[in-house]
Amino acid sequence: MLAFAFNSFAKATIPIDSLTLSEFSSAKASLITCSPGKEIYNLFGHTAIRFQFKDNSDVVFNYGLFSFRTPHFILRFTMGKTDYELGIQSYQEFEDNYAFNNRSVEEQVLNLSTAEKIKLYDLLTTNYLPENRVYRYNFFYDNCSTRPRDKIEQSIAGKVIYPHYMEKKSFRDIIHQYTVGHSWDRFGIDLCLGYAADKPISPRLMMFCPFYLRDFVEKAKILNSDGSSRTLISKHNKLVISQSTQKQGFVPTPFQVMLLLFILSAAVTIYGLKKKKSMWIYDTVLFTVAGLGGCIIAFLMLFSTHPAVGSNLQIFLLHPFYLLCLPWILLSERAHRKSRILIVFDIILTLFIVLFAVLPQKMDLAIVPLALSLLVRSLSNVLLTYKEKK
Repeated sequence: MLAFAFNSFAKATIPIDSLTLSEFSSAKASLITCSPGKEIYNLFGHTAIRFQFKDNSDVVFNYGLFSFRTPHFILRFTMGKTDYELGIQSYQEFEDNYAFNNRSVEEQVLNLSTAEKIKLYDLLTTNYLPENRVYRYNFFYDNCSTRPRDKIEQSIAGKVIYPHYMEKKSFRDIIHQYTVGHSWDRFGIDLCLGYAADKPISPRLMMFCPFYLRDFVEKAKILNSDGSSRTLISKHNKLVISQSTQKQGFVPTPFQVMLLLFILSAAVTIYGLKKKKSMWIYDTVLFTVAGLGGCIIAFLMLFSTHPAVGSNLQIFLLHPFYLLCLPWILLSERAHRKSRILIVFDIILTLFIVLFAVLPQKMDLAIVPLALSLLVRSLSNVLLTYKEKK
């Protein structure tokens, strides 16, 4: 969905004033869709607009440019304050880059009149002006897929009618669809998104994903002002066909890792109860990691402008209080005193596990063994102090 920005991105466009009416008449405007890459920032593919003129001028307008070298990039991205920009490059350079990375490229030729092509080109070149090209990126609502769609719609002398879509989808459903085989990426995304990501969305919102945009425009029609209609797409071409690649070696899934963590936690608990020993070193590591995860979720909920992260029920499982209360928990464990804090944690964790299947938020199944790990360690210390008091 995102394309990495090169500092030397070429200005390959032609000023609109130097183009004649006949050149626009024979020009071809297309919606470009590219297949996913391997990195998390391009798992969802990419969209661009191509303009091809008969004089061999062939350029791509690309709304997916960003740079990791931007100051405080990670922090700004986390807070939803990342700026992207429109760039222009030659189509051949664009195609070579995707072919080199074994990513397919297809185009849908837009069925536009000469006047509409002129308007679309004018909108894009105006948007490319230095004062206009930078925009505040939003993963769901304003990205490299929605911007080309909006410019195409603005250029048309009529209304675009998209096909009716019966199936109900949520943002999370679409994310899961394109993170198959990337279980850790999916786990991380699910950890950050709240239950707002599980609400059904309209077909228009589904177009945040390049492949949904491609499928919708393929069957879309233009309702002209005189009442007649025409198809939005006149032709569909496959420009680059990716080759099948070998599957990566075995990588344990989040569920497998969390299940192993639960088995280890259960074994540590059994040993501690038998020996009547507080396993405070293990608990320090476990609750510290859980607390750090909670800090990330709390930060996103409180400070990030990313959509669908402010209502995350996983805050009841992973929260900063593990870190804040850790000194009192450890002191109670080592002194063999009952900890009221752990009793509260036990109640919250038990309710979370019992209600997991009916919560309005979809969560990765790996969350369950993680919750059980925290519960058995918290509960074991309460039981240990209870037995000693008896």
